[in-house]
Amino acid sequence: MWHAAPVTAAANPDLEALVESWSTVPDLAERAGVRLSDVRGWIEDRLVLAARVGARHVVAVPSAFVDERGPLAVLRGTFTVLADGGLSDEEILTWLFTRDETLPVPGTPMDNLLAGHKTEIRRRAMELAI
Repeated sequence: MWHAAPVTAAANPDLEALVESWSTVPDLAERAGVRLSDVRGWIEDRLVLAARVGARHVVAVPSAFVDERGPLAVLRGTFTVLADGGLSDEEILTWLFTRDETLPVPGTPMDNLLAGHKTEIRRRAMELAI
């Protein structure tokens, strides 16, 4: 069973540095025009993944996970495939933001999701479970 508690990036400083931009819960609420409780619900419902980052260990979400309408629809299924394959939230975040030059779009799996390559990214995610 998944847990909704944010991973602590302080335990893995590479994770914090790997993600180009993090947004706090208040930042996301303002950006999407929703309440703080809505953003907390996104984290609880695994529409986005969060980590505790910075010196104060604030809860933050990779900025790429949300646009002005809210969480990106492509994420939830991708999170599910990776979690079902046995990856922890920290491992999912690390995988999504680690460069892989063999992908259709040079960059990270997240870059490829944003570029519309959901099928390829989920195929590779399923391969991780094998």
